[in-house]
Amino acid sequence: MGDVRQGQTKIQNVPIAVTPEGFWCCPTPVGFQKSLKPQNPLNKLKPSSPPPKTSSQKKAVAVSERKAVPAPSKLVVSDAQQCNDPERPPPSTSVPTQRAPRPKLESLPKKVAIEFGKPGTCDMKVVLLGKQGFCVKLSVHRDVLIEKSSFFADKLSEQSSLSCLQVDDCEDVEIYVETVGLMYCKEMKQRLMKQSVSRILRILKIAESLGFSSCIQSCLEYLEAVPWNGEEEEEKVISTVLRLQGEGIGVNPVLKRVSPDISNAPKDTISHIVELVLKSNEERGRREMKSIVLKLLKENNSLPSSAGSADICNDMIYNSCRSCLDSLLCLFNQAAEPDFADKESVGKHIALEADNLSWLLEILVDKQAAEDFALMWANQQELAALHGKLPIVFRYHVSCISGRLYVGIGRGEVLPSKNARQLLLQTWLQPLINDYNWLQHGCRSFDRKLVEEGIGRTILTLPLEDQQSILLSWVGSFLKTGDGCPNLQRAFEVWWRRTFIRPYVEGQGNAMPDS
Repeated sequence: MGDVRQGQTKIQNVPIAVTPEGFWCCPTPVGFQKSLKPQNPLNKLKPSSPPPKTSSQKKAVAVSERKAVPAPSKLVVSDAQQCNDPERPPPSTSVPTQRAPRPKLESLPKKVAIEFGKPGTCDMKVVLLGKQGFCVKLSVHRDVLIEKSSFFADKLSEQSSLSCLQVDDCEDVEIYVETVGLMYCKEMKQRLMKQSVSRILRILKIAESLGFSSCIQSCLEYLEAVPWNGEEEEEKVISTVLRLQGEGIGVNPVLKRVSPDISNAPKDTISHIVELVLKSNEERGRREMKSIVLKLLKENNSLPSSAGSADICNDMIYNSCRSCLDSLLCLFNQAAEPDFADKESVGKHIALEADNLSWLLEILVDKQAAEDFALMWANQQELAALHGKLPIVFRYHVSCISGRLYVGIGRGEVLPSKNARQLLLQTWLQPLINDYNWLQHGCRSFDRKLVEEGIGRTILTLPLEDQQSILLSWVGSFLKTGDGCPNLQRAFEVWWRRTFIRPYVEGQGNAMPDS
């Protein structure tokens, strides 16, 4: 709020109709200026006394018109919104007798006078000096300001005879006027309900500067109840509320919308959500919730504040991975039994658990924490041994997990140790080759080129002797099945050149240093 000092600024009197309860439509400075029109000399007579109101007339407001008499030129701003008050007389307005041509905006006056409460009863002035020379003179009641505003109470207690306060450099004249008007409202909550969140935040700022505690409380109650439109508006509300909290104002009801009371709630909640998704049997709901949770977890991972809770979240994800692996191994054992009858039901559960593992792997890859998963998967020799005993329609889902790991290693998203990479290829490459023809034609999410590139790059990260062993085995399979086998020709060419065309040792003329 700008500086306040005693002053007697000369202002052209421009009455604005304001009901005793303070319900009016306060325009913006530009709106003020557009409403101000130079008029021909006005002829006025004293307004006749309003007739006494009966109970049936409480909802009607009679505005007396003044008859014209010669007088100096005056400007008139009419009230755009009036409310009825059964206890106080209605405001009076001046009516021009002639309409003058509309002047240019820059030539319009920038001085406005507003009177609050019952006409003729005000006992002091508050002058607001805004930007670009805009000025508003408020005719107010000293007792109302002292009762509602600690700021005005302090100023007036210092100078009891003060009849005019001047507020310099007022940043938001429009809202300042409205906030002062709210001091005259008996039902402030109903008045605020008509406003937008952004306008309430502006009112709250002025109310805070004025020490208008009842208005602050009403604004906070409004913000606690009304929906916030979008993240930008939410951030504005929270930043304003946090600033008030720092000044000792109770704002907890508003903050509870975005801040839990229990400190470990986020971890427990995420764990519960993941568990619900993993146990769901409804295909569409699972698919959509997995996509939503994965997207939101990615947003969390991008925040610097999430680093401290990353280890806790990773432990929770790996616990879920181990649970899914145990369930998958149990299902494979059941399906591998020759006399097991309900293989179709088991096949659906295998697909479900494999899909769960693929989802958890995606979460870990995004968190850059999938290395332990790669080692865990590479050590599933029992599961790989049972793989060939199941019908391909049940088992191919498991090969999708292996393919995703090869893609992750090939892209540098997953960086397991050399031994883990060797074991992963040794355990799961042949089962994937066995399922490859089905994966190409029976799995819509399978990307052949991506998987082939991932396998080839994974192989090329190994020592040259291991590259040779794996690729020579692949040549035998490729010559037998053709398109039914991954095409690793690019990896084969790189190995060939490394071995025969430009071998490292001969090219350098030195022995390979010991590792």
